[in-house]
Amino acid sequence: MDLNADLGEGFGRWTLTEDEALLTCVTSANVACGFHAGDASVMRRVCDTAAERGVRIGAQVSYRDLAGFGRRAMDVPAAELTAETAYQIGALRVFAEAAGSTVAYVKPHGALYNRVVRDDEQAAAVVAGVLLAGGRPAVLGLPGSRLLAHAEAAGLTAVEEAFADRAYTPQGTLVPRGEAGAVVHDADEVVRRSVGMAAEGAVTGVDGARIAVAARSLCVHGDTPGAAVLARRVRAALEQAGVHIRAFT
Repeated sequence: MDLNADLGEGFGRWTLTEDEALLTCVTSANVACGFHAGDASVMRRVCDTAAERGVRIGAQVSYRDLAGFGRRAMDVPAAELTAETAYQIGALRVFAEAAGSTVAYVKPHGALYNRVVRDDEQAAAVVAGVLLAGGRPAVLGLPGSRLLAHAEAAGLTAVEEAFADRAYTPQGTLVPRGEAGAVVHDADEVVRRSVGMAAEGAVTGVDGARIAVAARSLCVHGDTPGAAVLARRVRAALEQAGVHIRAFT
């Protein structure tokens, strides 16, 4: 099982994610590319550290929404979204390659991540942006999403992920953040759910029913308070349960 986290979510003097600490325990880093968070200095620093520690680098692409942290619903024309996806990947690739690594995968962030679960046009636009940027990185997304379907159709490696600290609907999608209980705050519960998804391929949904989860990567949100401590606990519990932790790329 791969363990990923959102990193580089700072801007100028503002810092949100515990990048240094998280890069000691995750195997893949979803690096903000400047549209929802991040700037050139932040991207360079995270890429340098990730490369030094053997952590895979992924471009976390977003709608252009710094003020809303990329979590506000937006209607972006497909051609524009394609160009902006490629732009973000290209910006991060400069720093990844300078650090001796590469952009190994692409993962949408926030509102865009949720939109491409069901929206064919937006999903196709993101995949077109990945192809436009070149390099043929893998695409990380929710199992059964339109994003992964379009990625596979384009010949890209589609990788399913699960979320350690997010609640699931009976349909296997994430509970919207605006709803009560969308984020699981109890650390012990996050650890239990993580082991269940990795070792048993299932998680308990908000209705109490068990939901099948097929995932090769598990996400711990970097902006969650105490994320680094939580990620270390999750990794330790997975290893104790016999789950081998390694990057999917």
